[in-house]
Amino acid sequence: MVRYVYDFTEGGRDMADLLGGKGSNLAEMTRLGLPVPSGFTLTTEACRAFLATGSEPAQLWEEVSAHLSALEASAGRLLGQPDDPLLLSVRSGARFSMPGMMETILDIGLNDDSVLGLGKVSGSERFAWDSYRRLVHMFGSTVMGIDSAHFERSLALLKDLRGVKDDVQLTASDLAELVDTYKNLIHLETGDHFPQSPAEQLRRAVLAVFTSWNGERARLYRRREHIPDDLGTAVNVQRMVFGNLGSDSGSGVAFTRDPATGRPGLYGDYLPNAQGEDVVAGTRNTVPLAELQRLDATSYDGLRTHMRTLERHYRDLCDIEFTIERGTLWMLQTRVGKRTAEAAFVLAAELTDEKLINGDEALARVSGEGLARLMFPRFDASATGPALARGVPASPGAAVGAVVFDSAQAVRRAAADEKVVLVRQETTPDDLPGMIAAQAVLTSRGGKTSHAAVVARGMGKVCVCGAEELTVNTEDRRFTTSDGTVIEEGTVVSVDGSAGVVYAGSVPLMDSAVLRFLETGESDEDAVVDAVTRALAHADAVRRLEVRANADTPEDAARARRFGAQGIGLCRTEHMFLGERRKLVERMILAATDTERDQALADLLPLQRQDFVGILEAMDGLPVTIRLLDPPLHEFLPDHTELAVRIATAQARGKQPDAHDVELLSAVSRMHEENPMLGLRGVRLGLVVPGLVAMQVRAIGEAVAERLVAGGAPQAEIMVPLVGDARELHLVREEVRRVLAEVSHTSGVAVDCPIGTMIELPRAALTAGRIAEEAAFFSFGTNDLTQTTWGFSRDDVEAEFFSAYLDKGVFPISPFETLDRDGVGRLVGIAVAEGRAARPGLKIGVCGEHGGDPDSVHFFHTAGLDYVSCSPFRVPVARLEAGRAALEETGGSDSR
Repeated sequence: MVRYVYDFTEGGRDMADLLGGKGSNLAEMTRLGLPVPSGFTLTTEACRAFLATGSEPAQLWEEVSAHLSALEASAGRLLGQPDDPLLLSVRSGARFSMPGMMETILDIGLNDDSVLGLGKVSGSERFAWDSYRRLVHMFGSTVMGIDSAHFERSLALLKDLRGVKDDVQLTASDLAELVDTYKNLIHLETGDHFPQSPAEQLRRAVLAVFTSWNGERARLYRRREHIPDDLGTAVNVQRMVFGNLGSDSGSGVAFTRDPATGRPGLYGDYLPNAQGEDVVAGTRNTVPLAELQRLDATSYDGLRTHMRTLERHYRDLCDIEFTIERGTLWMLQTRVGKRTAEAAFVLAAELTDEKLINGDEALARVSGEGLARLMFPRFDASATGPALARGVPASPGAAVGAVVFDSAQAVRRAAADEKVVLVRQETTPDDLPGMIAAQAVLTSRGGKTSHAAVVARGMGKVCVCGAEELTVNTEDRRFTTSDGTVIEEGTVVSVDGSAGVVYAGSVPLMDSAVLRFLETGESDEDAVVDAVTRALAHADAVRRLEVRANADTPEDAARARRFGAQGIGLCRTEHMFLGERRKLVERMILAATDTERDQALADLLPLQRQDFVGILEAMDGLPVTIRLLDPPLHEFLPDHTELAVRIATAQARGKQPDAHDVELLSAVSRMHEENPMLGLRGVRLGLVVPGLVAMQVRAIGEAVAERLVAGGAPQAEIMVPLVGDARELHLVREEVRRVLAEVSHTSGVAVDCPIGTMIELPRAALTAGRIAEEAAFFSFGTNDLTQTTWGFSRDDVEAEFFSAYLDKGVFPISPFETLDRDGVGRLVGIAVAEGRAARPGLKIGVCGEHGGDPDSVHFFHTAGLDYVSCSPFRVPVARLEAGRAALEETGGSDSR
């Protein structure tokens, strides 16, 4: 029989798939002997069964009842007991942390009778009614589907009537009145009553948490974080402990290190006389955790001891929630804390130095995506003006955008390609779409553990929280600074998440310290730069994949080499035909005779040769894969409409149209293709345009000869694009060999370049065995392979329906960003297997931009490729991920 419920004493962190992250960690803390309120966990399997059938598994409530009875026996009280009630919390807890995305219901068991008993036994009627109003609010919104804003408006109205600012200033009678208001609201909105039965409260709360797995904001968060939809969530039922019992009570969130920088120390927020939801919601401004030492030294010392225990046990930064109930410390949750990219690298290095983890584990805990963020520009401090506001630097980075005050507006403006900054008093889970759309998040309340801070850090968004001097008026769509400056919606501001500062206008950017180091080798003894250097060095030591760069100029080649590229995997020769050289291509296309075409090609030859000489010199001793001309020739001609208008305008004015324009229009019309991507391009050009391949190969061969004479070590490789049949490659290869032989004879230097092909058509992948007989190497062009496999043009479809496909879950992510493993990946696997079967030791790489995508790099490693190639700025990312992929394969990683 499947088991659906586990006591906290029965689990551990190795059961996270079944018990969820929160449940497994509660069990782990219980095993460690930490003070954890007792409870039990309903498994993710129970959730999946409920979501699949619409009803809970038959034996679920029998198991829940048995565990509840044991919990009641240990507590010496019954759930909802009128004179001394046991109260419970019901919290979601998925396998992967999804902060604020699903539901929590506190104080289960309170009703019109037990609230009176709680008031008597606690000695505080105010506390009892405060707990009851929280339950009715959470239950009404989470379980009964009422917009939470209705409850919040009722609370705000009552505070206005009483002339108080904070909830803690409301009296017991005020809160009792609020409970009645809430219950009337529930009846008005639903036609139903708030349930008085504690058992019914518990059952409905559990099912609501299960249901919240498929809530809109949870689905959106999973798509953003690439969390599978079929995992389900566990539900944790736990004995309530109370931080809202007075000044000797409170709740807080603590980090064992700074989640923004990785620096050691005690970081977090504490809120006296509050429940945990008050801390993370940001509705009241917290005090720094260090203030707890003054308020309650005993609890502070106990917390520090438990934090050290947890960090050493988990060997990582821990995020901890705790409650103090009348001087007694309780640990409510721990998890490996979300961190910024900066903190991830620094922390990995520091934990290695402290011998808590080894180099492999340190590499597994950083990511290429995080490294890319560290390479983003920062604000130029010398160009900043006076600060509009200062707050908590919750998530670092620099962002500029127009101020907006709600999620919907952020999404609308971002869809129109406008950069925006979302400004709120505090964010809630409903703000998630706007947070994703915005460049930065700014709140006037909350700290480093508020909802805004935690979610922004997880997404890598710039965030400043708790800018208390700002008065945020969302209704009038403006905020006011401490000196009275009014910032209306649409005003551009700059947000520095590293310093916690907001500036008016657009502040200029400058290169990050990491990018500057990678470019120049210069470092200011920066801890982040040092940590990145160590991670890259370890990745280089363990990776199997080589990393090359896509570069078309000597300057790009030199930059790529500084970034650690081990060669060039794609040099696109068509980029050398632009600018002033376009005229020479026009002459070649318009040539009426072989002589005219040969002369145009002859004029192009020395220009191509010098390009190749510069690139080979920059990459001396490393391979340079040069792709022969790929795009259709008409792309080098003027636009058809522009020419037609020019000629028609001249005729309308009674003038003779320019003869060259007429000749060009004729050529453009003659060469027009309905679908140029599938037209006369790639290898087809080389087979039907006489002399084109010979000119390019001669330029390559002469460049190689020139570098050899100069004492260099050129390693040019010639790549034939868009091959679909082995015969195509055979014909071009014979011409390449002939030309190289001529260059060798003429120069007196032996020039021998490997000849390979670009696999970018499904037929090429499916006939790779035959093609490999003609090819010295393969390089996957995954952009075109994705287009031809899916049957769509990237330029045409991304703006048309990709967003709808992402929303509907057809794509978890664009197949142009991360390789489609099921379709395109399968073709890659077939081509690798059949190619190497025909030619053992066949060199195989990838030169599409997928070569710099972290997830795709892992696939290419597993598929057995020899190298990946990407744009120069993504080379460090690919190096890091290639190392992580190697560790993943050998099992040497710990990816917490």
